[in-house]
Amino acid sequence: MNRSPRILMILTSHDRLGDTGKPTGLWAEELAAPYYALADAGAEVVLASTAGGPVPIDPGSLKPKGENDEVVERFLADEAMQARIRDTARADTMDARQFDAVFLPGGHGTMWDLPNDAGVTLAVEQAWAGGKVVASVCHGAAGLVTAKRPDGQSIVQGLKVNSFTDSEEAAVGLTAVVPFLLESRLRELGGQFVGAGDWQPFVVRDGQLITGQNPQSSGLVAAEVLKALGVK
Repeated sequence: MNRSPRILMILTSHDRLGDTGKPTGLWAEELAAPYYALADAGAEVVLASTAGGPVPIDPGSLKPKGENDEVVERFLADEAMQARIRDTARADTMDARQFDAVFLPGGHGTMWDLPNDAGVTLAVEQAWAGGKVVASVCHGAAGLVTAKRPDGQSIVQGLKVNSFTDSEEAAVGLTAVVPFLLESRLRELGGQFVGAGDWQPFVVRDGQLITGQNPQSSGLVAAEVLKALGVK
């Protein structure tokens, strides 16, 4: 690619864990690690969310300043980035055909809004139909479950795919809280689910589709996206 790749990142706007009243949202590392990997490699990264405006960050993904991973510390200290996540575009105002990849970071919030948002579904479908890269980390794969190929088949049908696993969902005690189990749903849609042990960094690429398992996989997914886009 002779020009800088353009990547559309679509984030969750949902901030509550089902009926529990507990806060959730975007998992900080799943935005920060890929964002900086992509931007540092010269990509233009545009941020959108289902509702537009401010993006909720899951408080469980943040520690006091100085105690987070280096990339999350960078994210917290980056005033321009903080301003951007307070004022995201709405997903349904974006034309995914103008981008080289659509990237879906996770966080539990995605389980409630990504599958049901027409703007997300359209963006993923436009990217797929255009031969663009479609990537997700962890629960971001919730944005794949309603998207279809031009032939009407699920985007994941017959492809190797990965996400936060049912085992990991059980480990965090949210099996009965989430609206559906993501690994199970991807399997039901015909995806060839492949994964690693709980909390192990893991990414799988099958053609245009690049999917990673958990927060620890965020950087691996970004690296695969850059490789797929021909960025050294």
